[in-house]
Amino acid sequence: MILIKTEEEIELIRESSLLVGKTLAEVAKVIKPGIKTIELDKLAETFIRDHQAVPGFKGYNGFPYSLCISINENVVHGFPSERELKDGDIVSVDCGVLKNGFYGDSAYTFAVGDVQEEVMLLLQRTKESLYKGIENAVAGNRVGDIGNAIQTYVEGFGYSVVRDLVGHGLGRNLHEKPEVPNFGRRGIGPKLQEGMVLAIEPMINLGSRKVVQESDGWTFRTIDRKPSAHYEHDVVIRKEKSEILSTFDFVEEILKNKN
Repeated sequence: MILIKTEEEIELIRESSLLVGKTLAEVAKVIKPGIKTIELDKLAETFIRDHQAVPGFKGYNGFPYSLCISINENVVHGFPSERELKDGDIVSVDCGVLKNGFYGDSAYTFAVGDVQEEVMLLLQRTKESLYKGIENAVAGNRVGDIGNAIQTYVEGFGYSVVRDLVGHGLGRNLHEKPEVPNFGRRGIGPKLQEGMVLAIEPMINLGSRKVVQESDGWTFRTIDRKPSAHYEHDVVIRKEKSEILSTFDFVEEILKNKN
């Protein structure tokens, strides 16, 4: 069943989603070559708990960390570890929080140091595809309209869309119906109604769309080991234009000041 949220519930999801944006900004402050990804995880968990919330991912279906940290060819669900980030890496940092009974869930792919231009373009266009999807997330449209907008945009550059992993509804549960694929045909799938809250999250590969799951049982990586980018926003369906509940503003303000 697809749940329609009240305005009060939407405000609580917004609060959780904004806390995710602020947590990602704390990560942005310290992300650089040489830092261990486990340090990013500890920083995020402390920040979330200091703001009267709990990490949304930690313990979810047995996931052992607060952040999913996926480097280069890793698409999503990567484990934080003692691995040090290197100059030229890209890193998807996916964060969830649970506050006042509602989840927020957002992801941002960071460039570490000097990243190849081809890979920087993948990041830029993946983020642009997220907003193309969001433009189609309006009442009366269907889920397929979101995926089609994302797919059409990125395939125009020769990239591929991961098919095995999708976006989702969001609320009292981290993953609610409907699933929101980043591919598809216009006019198909569940109808979008005012008050639905979706986590839209394109996962776009430089090479093949095929992925494999690593032996940890969580991490997905590209089959050809080419880079993958991932961005995610929480949105509420409205009549004319969807409303973004999460934000990249805090992250991008930090990144702008670092450069």
